[in-house]
Amino acid sequence: MSTESTSTTNTTSTTESTGTTDRTGTTDRTGTTAGTVTPGGLIVLDMAGTTVADGGLVERAFERAAERLGVEPGTADHAAKLQYVRDTMGESKISVFRHLFGSEDLARQANATFEEAYAELVDGGLVSPIPGARETIEKLRGDGRTVVLTTGFARVTQDAILDALGWRDLADLTLCPADAGGRGRPYPDMVLAAFLRTGAVADVRETVVAGDTAYDMLSGRRAGAGIVAGVLTGAHDRRALDEHGATQVLGSIAELPALLTRESGT
Repeated sequence: MSTESTSTTNTTSTTESTGTTDRTGTTDRTGTTAGTVTPGGLIVLDMAGTTVADGGLVERAFERAAERLGVEPGTADHAAKLQYVRDTMGESKISVFRHLFGSEDLARQANATFEEAYAELVDGGLVSPIPGARETIEKLRGDGRTVVLTTGFARVTQDAILDALGWRDLADLTLCPADAGGRGRPYPDMVLAAFLRTGAVADVRETVVAGDTAYDMLSGRRAGAGIVAGVLTGAHDRRALDEHGATQVLGSIAELPALLTRESGT
């Protein structure tokens, strides 16, 4: 899910300094001297809104799930719940449904219906790559970088998207919240799972995170990634991305290789 209003995250410091992102050798918040680190060995990319265009399927799938649980379209309750879905784009879907429906049983019912509806829409050919996304991932890997695709969806839905796009072998690794202990964004768990499971870099500051939502930015900053890049092809605008910790904001993921070239000074 992808559009997250800043009002849902303003209880967290929006600058979110981690003390671990210094790439110049200056002193971090712990009082130790940070060595020079160039981010780029490990690239952690969001899917929907960042590398994958889904044309609003999240909202359509949510409406099916809500109706199944008796939330009538056109009512104030429906409008409020749909707005919350928009505001929390990027968060683990089961977490969203827990907030909306209260009980664990209702949340799981809603999530199962949502995942089923989304998968049906995906099977109908309603997802496509963000322009240049596949080529970007291929270039990053061709340059010797490790690429991990992450999502707030369940594994079955993530796999349906990968199959629909022919992306099963495109990245080095794919992760969903269940692969990282169950917590999705804005927690740092999926980024840290990518760091630990790939072993691609020795320092988490060598990691690059890219996504289209405020929760993507928070997740990357909390993990200590050296670059946390927002992209403008999905849910949130430049202001929301900046306010939640983006180190750079790109027009699209296709601009990432050039950014990494500039950062490395090559």
